[in-house]
Amino acid sequence: MMEMKRRKEDEQSMSDKDLVRGALAGDSRATELLYKRFFSFAMSICIRYTKNHEEAMEVVNDSFMKVLENISDFDGSRSFMAWYGRILVNSSVDNYRKNSRRQSFNMLLNDQVLSGENEDPPVHSELSAKEILSLFSLLPDNYRIIFNLYEIEGYTHDEIALMLDISASASRTILSRAKKTLRKLYARSFNPENRSHE
Repeated sequence: MMEMKRRKEDEQSMSDKDLVRGALAGDSRATELLYKRFFSFAMSICIRYTKNHEEAMEVVNDSFMKVLENISDFDGSRSFMAWYGRILVNSSVDNYRKNSRRQSFNMLLNDQVLSGENEDPPVHSELSAKEILSLFSLLPDNYRIIFNLYEIEGYTHDEIALMLDISASASRTILSRAKKTLRKLYARSFNPENRSHE
């Protein structure tokens, strides 16, 4: 029991760079610890770009394989999390491009989702992460991808255009429509005023 506790403390005291060095040297225990340490971080990114938990897991695992294949390129002066985060986003976009058809960038709007007033609904501050993710899961794939890349990851429309092989103006238009769709979905799902009329 004491041995297990001591081992766990030793593992926790290892820095990210120690684990990276171990993985680079082929140490399977360091590789496993690196995967476990960043699993939640990786899932938090991939779940935003995928349709469900299983697909997110696939992207996490594919991304970690890319980490292992390219770990010798890791620049120790940067944080491992930032480097890995970039790989996760790129893998998520690759997964989207692989699984989507060109027509998924159809600019037609779903009238049922977007019909109604244009004013913003009042925001309910008690939304949980699960509720927010449930809203994202209702967005069309292209809306979800572009919203994440622009609003959360901080890519420009020009960068998104290159990543997704679309025009920068299409990226801007889709982002605008994604925001409008989210507002409508929020109003229908979480607006306390709507709930009181149900």
